[in-house]
Amino acid sequence: MPPIGFKEWSFVCEALGQGAQTLILRKGGIHEGKSGFHFQHDAFWLFPTGFHTQAESLKWMPENAGEVTVPQDEQRERVDVHYFAKLHQVWCLTDWDKVAALEPLHVWKDEVVRERFAWNEESCLHVALVRMYSLPEIWSFPYERGYGGCRSWVKLPTEGEAKEQVALQRPVMNDATWEDAAHTVRGMLGS
Repeated sequence: MPPIGFKEWSFVCEALGQGAQTLILRKGGIHEGKSGFHFQHDAFWLFPTGFHTQAESLKWMPENAGEVTVPQDEQRERVDVHYFAKLHQVWCLTDWDKVAALEPLHVWKDEVVRERFAWNEESCLHVALVRMYSLPEIWSFPYERGYGGCRSWVKLPTEGEAKEQVALQRPVMNDATWEDAAHTVRGMLGS
């Protein structure tokens, strides 16, 4: 199976990659298909996307914001991948109080999370606990039109298979910090 990329705002990729959060909150894109969004891969690369208002939508900004800002799809020529994620647990939340309780554990502003939660009332907000790993050097490859659109998952070039083993040698959090973070999330949402 080719390497898989999970599309996320570039600043959120940095928050995950710098250890500022261990959660991904997702409702799904327009092109997710009839079954809607779900975390269908246990491990994936973070595929940074450009979103013109992401700075106003987050309560945290990376120190390297100028370096990790990416253009909108139609102007993009390259993809720079830094981080690899391993999925540890997923919850499907339909209770706003549980979602709101996660506020200290992620970088999105409350109104963004509320909007995601309320979109498509029939489905839940997916919350994933991920452990992040980083590459010592950026993996850069040409942007393809097929990467665009409102979908969460994209197939990446095959050289990512070898890069995965390199990334797994470099967790962004040490084991004790990761275990503490995972314990906090599981304590709030259940095991």
